[in-house]
Amino acid sequence: MSSIISREELRALPYVQQPSYPDTEALDRTIDTLEKLPPLVFAGECDDLRLKMADVADGRAFLLQGGDCAETFSGVTADAIKGKLLVQLSMAVVMTYAAQVPVVKVGRIAGQYAKPRSNGVETRDGVTLPSYRGDAINGFEFSEAARAHDPQRLLRVYNASAATLNLVRAFVKGGFADLRGVHSWNAQFVRDSQVEAEYEELAAEIDRALAFMVACGVEDDSLSTVDFYASHEALLLEYERALTRVDSRSQELYGCSGHMLWIGERTRQLDGAHVELFSRVQNPLGVKLGPSTSVDDALALANKLDPHHIPGRLTFITRMGAGKVRDVLPPVIEAVEASGRKVAWVCDPMHGNTFEAKNGYKTRSFADVAEEVNGFFDVHEQLGTWPGGLHVEMTGDDVTECVGGVYNLDENDLANRYETVCDPRLNRNQSLELAFLVARRLRSGRLNRENPVQWFQAKDL
Repeated sequence: MSSIISREELRALPYVQQPSYPDTEALDRTIDTLEKLPPLVFAGECDDLRLKMADVADGRAFLLQGGDCAETFSGVTADAIKGKLLVQLSMAVVMTYAAQVPVVKVGRIAGQYAKPRSNGVETRDGVTLPSYRGDAINGFEFSEAARAHDPQRLLRVYNASAATLNLVRAFVKGGFADLRGVHSWNAQFVRDSQVEAEYEELAAEIDRALAFMVACGVEDDSLSTVDFYASHEALLLEYERALTRVDSRSQELYGCSGHMLWIGERTRQLDGAHVELFSRVQNPLGVKLGPSTSVDDALALANKLDPHHIPGRLTFITRMGAGKVRDVLPPVIEAVEASGRKVAWVCDPMHGNTFEAKNGYKTRSFADVAEEVNGFFDVHEQLGTWPGGLHVEMTGDDVTECVGGVYNLDENDLANRYETVCDPRLNRNQSLELAFLVARRLRSGRLNRENPVQWFQAKDL
């Protein structure tokens, strides 16, 4: 059994992308409070997700992980949570039908309140203040008071996350996630937009499949409830350490701030505090791998975070960029697979494709996002490995933050509803369009392999 790392041990390790709290005593008082609060998630739920991620790694399931770039305290409303949940469930319906394997649904939700930043300060009109680093650390308003790093915000993160998880659990078990109702939203998207004919045909196929199931009397809970898990970038070490708990069943450590935790591209140093802290917990873990990732990097991280080769433990979330994915990704996959490991390979097509529009908005092109997804699938088809999932920043709202897509948003449209406090997200229609694109690739890949989930041996009559 691993031991909980002490505050002093953690702070002595290389400690990057962390807040600069002016009052250490105030921070310690906050951590004292957090350590006494109940866990946000339970160890058994984390174990369930790890088993599902083992299926993803083994080609028996597909991961859809999505949600806000950075959650905000003001965004903890029933309508906002419902919108994010609905768009992800709608995407999952299309992907499940196309892949003919279960889609594991994991939100970037109930903890995604902090973001790493390339520059620690921001200057406007000659005034320089700390950069906004997410509501967990400071405020978005450009003022000295708002931009101060305040440890009390960690308690607000806990409370906002608890409220969000409570509502999500009610939604997904209370009938909101009914497969027939969710699919009707997809059908409306297809009717109202000028999508490709094959998307219309796929939606019609799903309609017929659902009608067949109902006609056969299939009315069990699997149609009306889903399992939905929470994940976030485990950036804030003090918060994550404070919510690490010993499971009463196994006496093992779990990070109880979320079911799945991931380590970012900027914080995956092998000797750093993030890797050390999360090497000790039993949660399923993700690691972001950018275009500078070497074969040695990937293997060393795998050995440190998953020395016992536990199925479902490790997910590599690749964010190479549309122009680099076909060159950089293959040797990394080949080396990890050759080591005998079974990790889940997941594509993040967002973070490698950000640019600044001529009018100053940070944006992403839907075409670049689609190109990285296609490159990810191409690499796996060439290597004979399983493209295990998709990781996207998205919202259920009709924002205008990414250009392109079925409604051809351009840079002039960005000012209409640019609402993100950090990185640009796909809006509702762009998210659904991406789901149909992924469905196309899943269907084509399906033709080239046996489906282990669908094996069935008929009995002799």
